[in-house]
Amino acid sequence: MNEPQQKWTETIESDHSLFDLRLKEVWKYKDLVYMFVKRDFISSFKQTILGPVWFFINPILTTIVYLIVFNKIAKLPTNGAPPILFYLAGVTLWNYFSGSLLGTSYTFTGNASIFGKVYFPRLVTPISVVISNLMRFSVQFLLFIIGWLYYLSKGEVHPNIWVLATPFLILLMALFSLGLGMIFSALTTKYKDLSMLLGFGVSLYMYATPVIYPVSLLPGFLKKLSYYNPLTGIFECFKYAWIGVGDFSPIMLVISSFIILVILAIGIVIFNKVEKTFMDTV
Repeated sequence: MNEPQQKWTETIESDHSLFDLRLKEVWKYKDLVYMFVKRDFISSFKQTILGPVWFFINPILTTIVYLIVFNKIAKLPTNGAPPILFYLAGVTLWNYFSGSLLGTSYTFTGNASIFGKVYFPRLVTPISVVISNLMRFSVQFLLFIIGWLYYLSKGEVHPNIWVLATPFLILLMALFSLGLGMIFSALTTKYKDLSMLLGFGVSLYMYATPVIYPVSLLPGFLKKLSYYNPLTGIFECFKYAWIGVGDFSPIMLVISSFIILVILAIGIVIFNKVEKTFMDTV
């Protein structure tokens, strides 16, 4: 008798479009995304005394340092905004972007042992990093809101309708860190020196972004050039929306959105290409 032909429930193929994100497949593994997010959260504060309280301590201490160094000593202006709230806004946004970028950049090198043993959509890993950092951002954003309410009660901030754009700004930062992180994660499989330079590069990038200074402080040429920094429109819009200060125009967000989508597309192509062969180089 002929044995009945087996029917496979899952077929794994490496042949797919370079632009294919396979989001349906990622959705099927949403429980794995949750597990990775939970793992990242727990491992971040394992064997620490204060645990999640560090979510608050980090931006508070950073804001105090910026206040002393850049406001009191360097005398950098804040466009009339309360200095503490100005720096806290920048720190909150920057921590989310830098944390997501650095975490995503280790997708291949940091998870090689898992990738070599079991199959799951590799995109699950960078997405989980972006989501876990979003949890940290939510806590730090709560701290910003507390400070914002205090200055609002004193009439020192002047929010406007652009506050409603906040979810869009967060989405842009998430996509930017995801796209850029996928590019670096792919490159570090072949050039491991990049992983050592990335942290330094991110620190330098902060000073090219209006985190500790307003765009209006820059001279003409540098001001126009700063518009092509994808984070400039995001940071200026956020400060303008919540605090009511900043040299913001909608065209800045249009430029940021376009550049971020281009970087995301490049990241997808490189990520999908490298994931097929990275085990040979890691």
